[in-house]
Amino acid sequence: MPALLQSEIRSLPLLGRGKVRDMYAVGDDHLLIVATDRISAFDVILDDPIPGKGHVLTALTEFWLQRLGHLVPTHATGIAPESVVAADERDQVAGRAMVVKRLQPILVEAVARGYLAGSGYKDYLAHGAVCGVALPPGLRLADTLPEPIFTPAAKAEFGQHDENVDFAYVVAQVGHVLAHEIRRVTLALYAEAARHALTRGILIADTKFEFGVDAGGTLHLMDEVLTPDSSRFWPADAWQPGSSPPSFDKQFVRDWLEAQSWDKTAPAPRLPADVIARTAAKYHEALERLSGAAA
Repeated sequence: MPALLQSEIRSLPLLGRGKVRDMYAVGDDHLLIVATDRISAFDVILDDPIPGKGHVLTALTEFWLQRLGHLVPTHATGIAPESVVAADERDQVAGRAMVVKRLQPILVEAVARGYLAGSGYKDYLAHGAVCGVALPPGLRLADTLPEPIFTPAAKAEFGQHDENVDFAYVVAQVGHVLAHEIRRVTLALYAEAARHALTRGILIADTKFEFGVDAGGTLHLMDEVLTPDSSRFWPADAWQPGSSPPSFDKQFVRDWLEAQSWDKTAPAPRLPADVIARTAAKYHEALERLSGAAA
């Protein structure tokens, strides 16, 4: 199956393109979200797609929405993407797109962490806390936290990094009641997903969820869910506190780019075939291990 760098759906109004997804309007109440094979690193979209990546992201999101839907309403509709586009556009959406409810997005990244890594580890080294949540002294990189924590981030403009914030920031943005509900649901989703992943030999170090509300103010889980792009997945048999475990994501791409003479602004260097192939294999392995399905 050829890689899709950018969708070209002309039968629906284009609303925007993100780092990975293209979004189209389906009437007034629904959206068509197409997961392309684009990949970004250091906030730069690369010219080389990862074949099959969009299928993996969509299949994993659909798997988790079905598995976790009893915890919170979701944006899923069950409408076949092929039914809302022209006949000659169906190959662009098959297996990589979803028709979803059109919600009012909440502009806060809802992050759950069960292990100390990434920006959370940096915050801990600097402040002994992550997003205002105090942690015991002496924790190492990749250590298990005493209990999973909610560590939100403010959504940044396109091309910029999201910024870690504390719970008070969320309350100020959405109000006391909704902020507490987002925190409760985020930790409940993480707990159930982490239990399942562990049975498949994967640790979910951290993950970010996105939420929106419908016209009645009901909270919904939306966007991608528990994918390698939105999560830090570690193989349980390679986890060792004090060092950074390998992950099921674009680490091969980041590592290769770090070794190049590049100032991390567009355009990025072209990826060699072996880096593309190894990255694609990691995405597919995550899907197969977590859901038992192949993209």
